Amino acid sequence: MPTFNEQNTIELILEKIKQVKLIENVDKEIIIIDDCSSDNTLAYINNFQVKNPDIALKILSHEKNKGKGAAIHTGIFEAHGDFIIIQDADTEYNPKEYNLLLEPMLAGFADVVYGSRFVGGKPHRVLFFFHTIGNKFLTFISNLFTGINITDMETCYKLFKKEVIKPLVLKEKRFGFEPEVTAKISKIKNIRIYEVGISYYGRTYEEGKKIGWKDGVRAIYCILKYNIFKA
Repeated sequence: MPTFNEQNTIELILEKIKQVKLIENVDKEIIIIDDCSSDNTLAYINNFQVKNPDIALKILSHEKNKGKGAAIHTGIFEAHGDFIIIQDADTEYNPKEYNLLLEPMLAGFADVVYGSRFVGGKPHRVLFFFHTIGNKFLTFISNLFTGINITDMETCYKLFKKEVIKPLVLKEKRFGFEPEVTAKISKIKNIRIYEVGISYYGRTYEEGKKIGWKDGVRAIYCILKYNIFKA
């Protein structure tokens, strides 16, 4: 879980994760990477750990702000589990839906599972028209170069087998992680990628949303860079 200045939601999302019981008795390991928050995020994380000593929770901190992608790199490196999923520190995604992603993997069909906000009948908050168009455009361009047909390349919920994600050399420090990792897993021979529909409880910029149009431009650059060139 990459985290930066999420004091308003961090304890709430941790409580949601705590309450999730994974199918087939899969154990949870929570790894939080605080990316040098300037608010009380880290204090709230420590407070949660004190109140929940029985939870397998590892807290890591960057000494300077490096970006979401860099925090994810740290988390992947530190993870010990057989399956690795990315969770934002806000409440836009519902941890109860981990099991939706786990089903095709535990059934032996999938190596990677994306949670798509654009398929299925789950609840979706109605927000920004141009964000939706932008996400679908970036996914289209990504698919054009990867040759796969996912519907939501920019989704947070990406579940990987550890043997798929850990060997990858990932470079993008910010939101470029999404197109980079998609490009690189698509090149793995005989990779089995699945999608499942998930809900999306989006937030406004006033509520703490951070991604902007510059990240969209960077995403296009990353799609071209990691699909056309060896990087």
